Amino acid sequence: MSTIPITKRGAELLKEELQRLKHIERPAVINAISEARAQGDLSENAEYDAAKEKQAFIEGRIQELEGKLAAAQIIDPSTLDVEGRIVFGATVELEDLEDGKVAIYQIVGDDEADLNSGKISISSPIARALIGKEEGDVATFSAPGGNREVEILSVNYV
Repeated sequence: MSTIPITKRGAELLKEELQRLKHIERPAVINAISEARAQGDLSENAEYDAAKEKQAFIEGRIQELEGKLAAAQIIDPSTLDVEGRIVFGATVELEDLEDGKVAIYQIVGDDEADLNSGKISISSPIARALIGKEEGDVATFSAPGGNREVEILSVNYV
C-alpha cells in the first residue's frame, strides 16, 4: 500500500473522528440494537434494521480511517528545508492574472481538501502546477473555463 500525504492537523482530525466512532458512536449503536432486539419480532422491526445499517457504516468508516492512518505520511512543512519552493503543506498567496483576485490556499492531502476553508488537494490541477515554484513565479493550470495563470505572491510554511 502506498503512503498517503497528510498534514499534521489532518492526521489529528482523522484520529479524533476515529476516537469518536470507537468510543461514542459504536457503543451507542450497540445499545440501540439491544433495545430494538428487546422489542421482539426482528423481521418487521425498523429500528433494528436502521441500527444494524448504522453499525455497518460505523464499522466501515473505522476500518477506512485505520487504513488511512496506517498509510499516512505526516508532513510538517515548517520542518522542511525547501528554500522557498512550494511543497505539500505550504500556504500560498496567489493573484489571478486575468481578474486580479488574490486568494490564499494551503496544499493538503485529498481527504483534507476543503475549498471553502482555503485547502486545496495535492492532486488538483492548481496544486500540481504550483509544486516546485517559488515566490514571483507564474503558474499555468487547466481549469473548467480554460487555462488560467496565477502569480505566486508569497509562500509560507505553517
